[in-house]
Amino acid sequence: MIVIKIFFEGLKQAIHQLWSNKLRSVLSLLGIAIGIFCIISVLSAVNSLEADIRKSFNRLGEDVLYIDKLPWDEDPGQNFWKYMKRPSPSYSDFRFLKEKSKLAQYVSMYFVIGAKGLKYKSNEVNNVPILAVTNNFIDVYNVEFSKGRWYSSFEYERGTDQVILGYEVAKELFGDIEAIGKFVKLRGRKLQVIGVTKKVGNSLVNPMDFDVCVLISYNLGKKISNLKANNPWASSLQVKAAQGVELADVKDEVTILLRKKRLLKPKEKDNFAINSLSIITKLFDSVFSAMTSLGWIIGFFSILVGGFSVANIMFVSVRERTALIGIKKALGARRYIILFEFLIEAVILCLIGGFFGLLFVFVTMKLLSMGLGFDMYISTFNLLLGVGGSIVIGMISGFIPAWLAAKMDPVTAIRH
Repeated sequence: MIVIKIFFEGLKQAIHQLWSNKLRSVLSLLGIAIGIFCIISVLSAVNSLEADIRKSFNRLGEDVLYIDKLPWDEDPGQNFWKYMKRPSPSYSDFRFLKEKSKLAQYVSMYFVIGAKGLKYKSNEVNNVPILAVTNNFIDVYNVEFSKGRWYSSFEYERGTDQVILGYEVAKELFGDIEAIGKFVKLRGRKLQVIGVTKKVGNSLVNPMDFDVCVLISYNLGKKISNLKANNPWASSLQVKAAQGVELADVKDEVTILLRKKRLLKPKEKDNFAINSLSIITKLFDSVFSAMTSLGWIIGFFSILVGGFSVANIMFVSVRERTALIGIKKALGARRYIILFEFLIEAVILCLIGGFFGLLFVFVTMKLLSMGLGFDMYISTFNLLLGVGGSIVIGMISGFIPAWLAAKMDPVTAIRH
């Protein structure tokens, strides 16, 4: 019961301090609010962005290797001509890996035919990336459908005139009309729509944006375009590790097989790059770490200013209530009761500042979500961190004033 009584006494005094010294209290609590806002907003932004990026990468899978001309962890401009001399991944590379690899579950490949125009009656969509893909592309990239299906083995082998549209492409061409079964024109060729991919939506990083792509089978792609052009971005090979197999082991096997296929001598360097999503995630980890550190630094100094301001309020509060403290002690109030009373008052002041800081974070996250087009949120951990941080700041800021009040001599205090 005494703890509850002390709490309500501290609450009453905190409200009194806020009400009687509005400007001073607002300026003091603003430091706490800004500090909590800086730390929690940065942490929430980093967590939201990281979750969004990892969600994008998880759609591709962390057990996949990507064989390209260029490595992902190096600026292409630094060794541009060296990479241009490399052969692009070829269909024969794909067939060789598919036949010889014992550690791969799936091997797939795609060729970028280029950005073309697609027509349905009077509707037209321009600059649509057209990808000619092998049949296991769906297994490696986890392609999902809002309508329709993937190619059958017969359709793939024959290169039938059929196409799979990205969600946004289908929406722009057909609107609310059912797309499945309709015919679109690509380079004057009539292609039947057999599938529409599931909407992926906006993302900070979208390694393969199916919403705006068109997928055709490799064998149909051969009829439409020259797939042997040595363009650094025109083709890519993907190898998905079998279940229970380490990606590093698959990488070693693929390296050996490709060197053998390309007749490289022991002393010759690889003329291909084997990439994985871990390369990109490591780059983002360093960026997120820097952002978090910056948030903590800015927040620390803001909280430091706010903490001194709250301590100043508490010193004033102790001085104004010196006589009352003396009377309480003369009537038998213990030191710890006086100490707790002022500590609770300081904590409540900081919690009020922290509340407004978290409110600012919530509003900021909502505005960013609306502006960026993907979800920005405050996690439960960050919410608790904000509340816990406010309590700790209150205890630190209020301890010395509370201690001075608790050890006052009652007679001296009453005469004050």
